Amino acid sequence: MNFRNNLLWNGFMERNEVEPFKADIYELDQQECIEMDLPGYNKENIAVDYNNGYLNITAVKEEEEKNYIRQERYYGEYSRSFYVGDLNESNIKATFTNGTLKITYPKESNQPVERRIPID
Repeated sequence: MNFRNNLLWNGFMERNEVEPFKADIYELDQQECIEMDLPGYNKENIAVDYNNGYLNITAVKEEEEKNYIRQERYYGEYSRSFYVGDLNESNIKATFTNGTLKITYPKESNQPVERRIPID
């Protein structure tokens, strides 16, 4: 970081700290949704994977070669994971429209069943 960039930096956040992508998680009648804003990302650089009950979202943005005076936007790879339970992955749908990633999946139907345990 050059001297001029250092003077412009507001000091409230370290240069290497990155705010994670923000997510809204909400439910509809039969499904749950995760929405994340990913402005400036291309659909081809976003991956959504499901593994052991977790949705893993990874996005990559390559840094452009510029002579920056101040740089606040994040470049590189970033990921977040959300526990969604045991799902049939064919029921998970993802769309990316106008910089917003939306993932929908059925509500978890594996509610705990109360069972009486016999005493011997």
